[in-house]
Amino acid sequence: MRKLLASAALIISMASAASAETIAVSMARFDDNFGTVIRNAMVAYAKSINGVTIQVEDAQGDVAKQLDQIKNFAANKVDAIIVQPQDTSATQAMTDAAAAAGVPLVYLNREPINIDTLPANQALVASNERDSGTLETKEVCRLFKKAGKTEASVYVIMGELSNQAAVQRTQDILDVIGGPDCGVKINIIDRQTSNWQREQAQNLMTNWLSTGTPFDGVIANNDESAIGAIQGIRASGADVKPYLIAGIDASQDGMQAMQAGDLDVTVFQDAAGQGKGAVDAALALAHGKKVDRRVFVPFQLVTPDNIGDYLKKN
Repeated sequence: MRKLLASAALIISMASAASAETIAVSMARFDDNFGTVIRNAMVAYAKSINGVTIQVEDAQGDVAKQLDQIKNFAANKVDAIIVQPQDTSATQAMTDAAAAAGVPLVYLNREPINIDTLPANQALVASNERDSGTLETKEVCRLFKKAGKTEASVYVIMGELSNQAAVQRTQDILDVIGGPDCGVKINIIDRQTSNWQREQAQNLMTNWLSTGTPFDGVIANNDESAIGAIQGIRASGADVKPYLIAGIDASQDGMQAMQAGDLDVTVFQDAAGQGKGAVDAALALAHGKKVDRRVFVPFQLVTPDNIGDYLKKN
C-alpha cells in the first residue's frame, strides 16, 4: 500500500506540472453507464490541469475501429494514449502501435492480455478483478447462510466473454462457491453472457423463468446485468424480494435498486478514481517517469448497511 501511495503522489505531482500536452482516449462504448462515469471524470480532471487537452473517441464496441483509433493517435504524435479496450484479448496490436510510435499508453479499467510484457512506457490503471467477484460471492454466501440455507441454486450472468474482467469475475464466483469458506452449497443452474447489457440480461432472465426451474438468486458480473435480471423477474409478475440479487460496480442505478430493496449486494468500483488515475499515469509516462505496471484502485463491498457511504461516488 505504501508503494501504491508513493506512486500515486508522484503521478499527481507530475500532472500538476504538466503543460501543453494532449491525451487521446479511446473508450470501448460511449453508451455504457459505467464507462460514461469514467469518461466524464477523465474529461473534468484533465480540464482542471493547466495546459492539458483531452480528446475522447468512441470505439462503438468495434475492435477494428478501436485499433484504428490507436494507430491514428500514435501517427498524430499525441503525448499519451488512454484506452479502455473493447476486447482485452486483442490488445497486443494496440501496444505494438503505440510502442512503434514511442507514445506512452495507459490501459484503463480492463486488464490487457499482454499485461506482463508491456513496454516500460505502458501501464494499467484499474481495480484488481480478483477482488471483485470474490467480495460479491462471499457476501452472497453470508446472506444465504444468514437466511438459514444450507443449499441454494443460482443463475450467473456474465459480462463480455472476450473481456478479462468478465472472465475473472466469473472465476471468482466459481472459486468462492467451490472453496471451504462459503458455508452453503451453491449450485449454478446456468450461466450465460449478457455482454454487460441490461436488456440482454432481462431477456436471459425471461428465458430462465420460462423453464419453471426453481432458483434462489442471481449473481451478475455487473450492476447493469443484475438490474436486467430484476426487471425480468418483475416483468414476469413475480416478486423480486424472495431472490438474492448481486452485482458489481455500485453504479447510481445499482444504488437505486439497492435502496428499493431489489439489489442485495454490489461492489464499489471507483470509476472516477480510475479515470483520474489514468490521466495521472498518462502524464507521468509522457514526462518519462516510471509508473507501476499495474496501478490498482481498490474494490469495496457495498450492502444496504453501508450504502450511504457510496451513494454519490459513482
